[in-house]
Amino acid sequence: MSNTQAIQQVQQWLNTQIIGQNDLVERLIIALLADGHLLVEGAPGLAKTRAIKDLSKAVEGDFHRIQFTPDLLPGDVTGTEIFHQEDGSFRFQKGPIFHNLVLADEINRAPAKVQSALLEAMAERQISVGQDTYPLPKVFMVMATQNPIEQEGTYPLPEAQLDRFLMHIIVDYPDAEAEREILKLVRNEDIKGSSAAMPNPLSEATLLAARQEVLKLDMVDSVENFIVQLIIATRKAASYDPELGRYIEYGASPRATIALDRCARAHAWLQGRDFVSPDDVRAIAFDVLRHRIVRSFEAEASGISCDAIIERLLQVVPVAQ
Repeated sequence: MSNTQAIQQVQQWLNTQIIGQNDLVERLIIALLADGHLLVEGAPGLAKTRAIKDLSKAVEGDFHRIQFTPDLLPGDVTGTEIFHQEDGSFRFQKGPIFHNLVLADEINRAPAKVQSALLEAMAERQISVGQDTYPLPKVFMVMATQNPIEQEGTYPLPEAQLDRFLMHIIVDYPDAEAEREILKLVRNEDIKGSSAAMPNPLSEATLLAARQEVLKLDMVDSVENFIVQLIIATRKAASYDPELGRYIEYGASPRATIALDRCARAHAWLQGRDFVSPDDVRAIAFDVLRHRIVRSFEAEASGISCDAIIERLLQVVPVAQ
């Protein structure tokens, strides 16, 4: 079985466990292939926790959930040095960040110091304590969640920290048909456990090999230029559309270019293709850019969303042949 088939099997199994959230499942797989982290925003009860927990079952690795609260300390995430009285020494006790898949639940409920500790670990893939540095696992992904309903007592992530996330995903309510399927799934699980046969867990070697295959996908110059021009357009929108220029205060950083390239490659690879098309870029552009574009006051006052801005950018930026 090829690496593509093995990961597609995992995706298909997850879709049987996470009903009505196919986009979330696909983005989880894409983030795993692109070696990035996810920020997921949605109301409570939309299977965000279940999604990454079930993904951890399909991957040879461990999972840990961190509930972010106002009294959380950085050491509660990264770990801390513990004094051992018997020999008078300090030894580092690893924190929950030293797992393969980490759920940072309601990340905006913890103060800035804790957020910074997590995001530094995400970016550097290591923890530094004193003069010692501890590397994080090779397969390492953080899924952070935010609740858009209740904002009292929260600490919004600054734009510079949001940029560390590969994608920002909006999770919506399922439709009526999916809701009925959820009822059946939960009822069957309560009676006889999970009904769908789980595929063999993906090994670390399989995931790392799949990442290399994703990076080696063919991308013609016109598609690469489309990615670059799309990011440039977020910074110089007025040259593409004067009205659009009034709605963007700050554009996307080079991290967005890298993220768009990697995610478009992973999207094409999951479709079983060996080349990247402009449609792959368009399919992933909203999730890659919506947290990296800072809207102007005029856009906020006019009710112009980031998604509306991205949609217009995709219309005005051409794909050069």
